[in-house]
Amino acid sequence: MSVEEARIVFDLEAQAIRTLNQRLDDRFERVVAMIRDCQGRIILFGVGKSGHIARKVAATMASIGIPAFFVHAGECHHGDIGRVTPDDLVIAISYGGESDEILTMLPVLKDIGATLVAITGKPDSTLGRAAHTALDIGPDLGEDMAGWTHVSSIAASMAMGDALAIAAAKARGFTKQSFAQYHPGGSYGKELQADT
Repeated sequence: MSVEEARIVFDLEAQAIRTLNQRLDDRFERVVAMIRDCQGRIILFGVGKSGHIARKVAATMASIGIPAFFVHAGECHHGDIGRVTPDDLVIAISYGGESDEILTMLPVLKDIGATLVAITGKPDSTLGRAAHTALDIGPDLGEDMAGWTHVSSIAASMAMGDALAIAAAKARGFTKQSFAQYHPGGSYGKELQADT
């Protein structure tokens, strides 16, 4: 029985990621160009499980040469919003796009002058409408698992963030040699160091 439950989760997550292919359009290209041309840093916002994904995407971007870091949207209410400058690009991840912690920061981000991108399953949400560009990850597919965590939307959010990171790194001219520079440790890093 538990193996069958695992297969259901795997299928839901795989399906959610596969449907992202149909959602890719010029908005994705626009965000990649924004990341490529950003004169400041890329700042990932989120709360809850979306916050964990935002932290992971920020780490991925940083590891491939894109100056990025995570800021918990809730901590912004206590001064962390001071990390954001007008040159920065803020990427807010929120499936529903109505998290209070993020919404109350929207006017502040606008006053600062930072560019805002949303990764959301609800592009018509308050966050989606406030963003310069909203990337649609589609509906969560686990509605029959009522009350359970939305695993498919979390998987889709992470896949979208990873796709942005890789595409933007390539657009910025990131190479295998660049990877070696940012990964001096670990077995793969040592292998790359030996090759360069």
